[in-house]
Amino acid sequence: MSDFPSLSTDQVAAFVELARTGSLRRAADKLHLTEQGVRNRLLMLEHRLGATLYQKRRGPRRLQPLTEQGQEFLPHALAFLERARQLAEVFHESPQPREVRVAATQYMIIHALIRVIRRFHKAHTHVRIRLVSRTEQEIEQALLNDPDLAFGVAAPYEGRAELRYHHLFSLEWSVVAPLGHRLLHRRAIGLVELAELPLILFERGSTGRQHVMEAFYGAGLSPLIEMETTNTEIALRMVEAGLGVSIVPLMVDGSVQRGRRVGTRRLGSLIRPIASGILVRRDDPLSPTSRQFMEYLRGAYKGA
Repeated sequence: MSDFPSLSTDQVAAFVELARTGSLRRAADKLHLTEQGVRNRLLMLEHRLGATLYQKRRGPRRLQPLTEQGQEFLPHALAFLERARQLAEVFHESPQPREVRVAATQYMIIHALIRVIRRFHKAHTHVRIRLVSRTEQEIEQALLNDPDLAFGVAAPYEGRAELRYHHLFSLEWSVVAPLGHRLLHRRAIGLVELAELPLILFERGSTGRQHVMEAFYGAGLSPLIEMETTNTEIALRMVEAGLGVSIVPLMVDGSVQRGRRVGTRRLGSLIRPIASGILVRRDDPLSPTSRQFMEYLRGAYKGA
């Protein structure tokens, strides 16, 4: 046992708080310590590990307070604290609720996550899933900057090398038009016909917008974009109000458009299907609780 470095949860917690807040002062405020108290814990941790974990030079505030060694150590520090929390609960009949922070797009929250989280909470009463709504771009950036974020659920935007993707399901695209619209009576719908209509598309910078524009440009067409929106729900409301025709991915069970006075026609292979799944930091071990929820989510959509 003497070969193991003597690490304390206080030392590791000080390091994690520095990574989370970005400065010694804010870490000290959060931990109710003096800055020197936090610094002493960090110096002792570095001594025990034989590594330099954070930048000590004074000057302009850095966006990243950790060294490369510190960034490498961060996921292990988070796992260390999670395991320490579990050990402290071994002899307690009612363990403290554990929280898993997950970022997801509005589409995934509404149509994929809510019902799964409801079932998960019933089965695991001492774990709470905290959802935050973000765009695909924001999710990828947050995963790289926020150590408290366990993982993201979205359609990959850029496919960053620092992130790993776990597939949940793929969605095909459909045209959504007001009831009685002439498109709904056509035997087949092509991109040429769609390019001549006022379209309601997802906003620029979204994965969905990329897929749709890729199809039009690949066919040598420039669509008439009447309006842009951040999510499918708003797009359906706009179509229902007669403001245009939209192109969106729809769940196969019809839940997305259910209750709306609109008609839909699937576009098949005209537009590349949109894959959605779980994004995690590459080579960053999830806490046991976060992994438990991720595997539960994957199981819910196995074979989809």
